[in-house]
Amino acid sequence: MSDPERVGFFTDTSVCIGCKACEVACKEWNAVPEDGLDLLGHSYDNTGALGASTWRHVAFIEQPRDTGIRWLMSSDVCKHCTHAACLDVCPTGALFRTEFGTVVVQDDICNGCGYCVPACPYGVIDRRPSDGGAHKCTLCYDRLGAGMEPACAKACPTDSIQFGPLDELRERAAQRVEDLHEEGVTEARLYGESPDDGVGGDGAFFLLLDDPEVYGLPPDPVVTTRDLPSMWRHAGAAAASVAAGVLLAFAGAALGRKK
Repeated sequence: MSDPERVGFFTDTSVCIGCKACEVACKEWNAVPEDGLDLLGHSYDNTGALGASTWRHVAFIEQPRDTGIRWLMSSDVCKHCTHAACLDVCPTGALFRTEFGTVVVQDDICNGCGYCVPACPYGVIDRRPSDGGAHKCTLCYDRLGAGMEPACAKACPTDSIQFGPLDELRERAAQRVEDLHEEGVTEARLYGESPDDGVGGDGAFFLLLDDPEVYGLPPDPVVTTRDLPSMWRHAGAAAASVAAGVLLAFAGAALGRKK
């Protein structure tokens, strides 16, 4: 029996209303601890960024315009990268690729080493002080196994968060950008949808109305373990050179004693 096709998220920020229903649904379904209810001074943001206890984060960006303020709102989440550096560096196998193409942490196997934290090019995964383990979005792995959509997508009232087969979502997103351009929203662009980018394409990608940096996203993310094979080759070559030099030194010393 073949695995199911890869699924993911397409988040259309042009219709996000900042209601935070996704944040609440995520916490309720996954029993994610409360991580702060006070506003941080950045508009209506009370969570700040993704982390071990914030698997969905709604960003509020206020941009002054001649006609007033333009609001940009976006619900950020783990990208479930095609080439996931967190998987590459995990020493226990706690992080694994599911049959749905998503990346999940197994809490009972994670030893809290934290190697995955700096490996993530998006700064998504983090360790939770209360248990020391690493935590992040699972794309509701348990719900997927039961044929249900993730809690955040189910709760989104505007369909800003769309769930489905990744190839279908990419086609839908491309059409949405084309439609927005025809309506005069020429700044609309996709982020993370291309399999040719530095992480091989994201399993959770976005339609943005401004540069990625405005939303707190890296403009050109690259899998941080990309250069590991060449680094190991260079390290191996250097070690071999050192070993050869040591052997030659001993050989030279031995010849000198014989003379």
